[in-house]
Amino acid sequence: MAENEVRLTYSGMIMFLSKLLSVGTGLIFSLMVARNTTIGEYGIYGNLGDTLSYFVLPASIIPFWTTRFTARNHTGAPKTGVEANLILSAVSAMIYFLLLPVITSAFNTEAYLITYALVVFQIIELYTLHAFESILLATQPQRIGYGFLLFEACRVLLGYALIIHFNLGLFGAISSAIIAYAMQLTLYLKLTAGKLKGKIRWGYLKEWLKASPVNLYNIIGERLGAFVLIILFIYAGEVARAYYGAAFTIATIIGYSSFLAFALYPKLLSKTDPQDISTSLRMVVMFAIPMTVGAVVLSDSYVTILRPEYHLARPVLIALAVNSLCTSVSSVFSNIVSGTEKVDEKAKIPFRELIRTRLFLVYTLPYLRAAITIPLTYFILTALAQTAIEATTSIAVVILAANIPLLLATYTLARKCITFNMPWKSLVKYIVSSAVMAAVLLAIHHPTRILHTIAVTLLGGAIYLFILLSTDKEARSLARSVLQETLRIIKLAE
Repeated sequence: MAENEVRLTYSGMIMFLSKLLSVGTGLIFSLMVARNTTIGEYGIYGNLGDTLSYFVLPASIIPFWTTRFTARNHTGAPKTGVEANLILSAVSAMIYFLLLPVITSAFNTEAYLITYALVVFQIIELYTLHAFESILLATQPQRIGYGFLLFEACRVLLGYALIIHFNLGLFGAISSAIIAYAMQLTLYLKLTAGKLKGKIRWGYLKEWLKASPVNLYNIIGERLGAFVLIILFIYAGEVARAYYGAAFTIATIIGYSSFLAFALYPKLLSKTDPQDISTSLRMVVMFAIPMTVGAVVLSDSYVTILRPEYHLARPVLIALAVNSLCTSVSSVFSNIVSGTEKVDEKAKIPFRELIRTRLFLVYTLPYLRAAITIPLTYFILTALAQTAIEATTSIAVVILAANIPLLLATYTLARKCITFNMPWKSLVKYIVSSAVMAAVLLAIHHPTRILHTIAVTLLGGAIYLFILLSTDKEARSLARSVLQETLRIIKLAE
């Protein structure tokens, strides 16, 4: 097999399984943070992430083109991408450090100045992480899953030491992530070392920078929509942001299903095959649908195990769970548009042609979402919502309502790029199997303890898989493939 030949199903399953395994580690870390901080501090923890996201906006601009050029075997693209992102990381970190007093003053969090200062290190790490992952995505996407598992394992071990043993609270949580990222970057450096040899091609960088306004246009659109969380924090307070963070911690697990189509994008860059699209869609919805149904049915259990006070966040979780289903499917359609775009195939990026592509239309959709969510969020928080939970629930519903038309729009654009078959028959089977699972889960007592909740979750998953494997031939074929790959990996490890 060629070095750059991407294995669609194998890479997708590795990424998805690594994400599922990280559910346990991620939940453990979230519990350590949630149970060793006040509700207000947990809200500040979410705000730290929101603030960080705006200073890593350009982090994916160069990596976007690095992946495309590397997948098409343009020599020197990997090294050029890494060097360029390191320079950008230094600039962004300096800007954040200079604005730090203004940021903490605006959020009235001066008491946590040192904790906010630690974000400087995360900025540099995330820029570097994006650069390494852009290389792996183009060649061996499954290795990103290995790095993610290493990060999660290190974060939990460090979190136990810093958050619980040394009782460092938020400072310990942020420090744990910083050290864990350093370990992940060390692994990525080893995995990509062979690709980082040779000369830097500044001509590539010139082309990438020429097209960077389009990437920045996309990134700003995405972060503009997320500005609703900043508004929520300012007008509804730390507790409202904590409710959202607790629900999002659970709902984001559903989004892991999108990683089943993780390898579709680099695969389409090198070879366009409609069958790959149908396979990826089946894999994503096969898991996204039951995970969404499970999150809705057991929403009371999931938010309670984080902390009993978060039981009020149940309606927030329900709305965000359905939203995660929509965004997971929408991401597949977006990857179809990105992967089939040929405007940069010759290592040249004509800017005027780029802004006339469907790729640019996909980048415009987040602005339409922001045009809906930001005014509504401001109006609800200043005129309607009376309590923190009312505010958070309303915002979650607004986000869901805005993402549904975006899902339909990305589907329409994807269909115009390439003809592919939607797996409608499989979709019906997934829904029926999920409905049976839901009926059983609704009929039993919903636990509020971690181990009992995990047991009930596994029961629901077993019911779904039993029914699906009994009725769906393609699901049985996928199960055999996963088993064969697992046995192969075990044999190679011996």
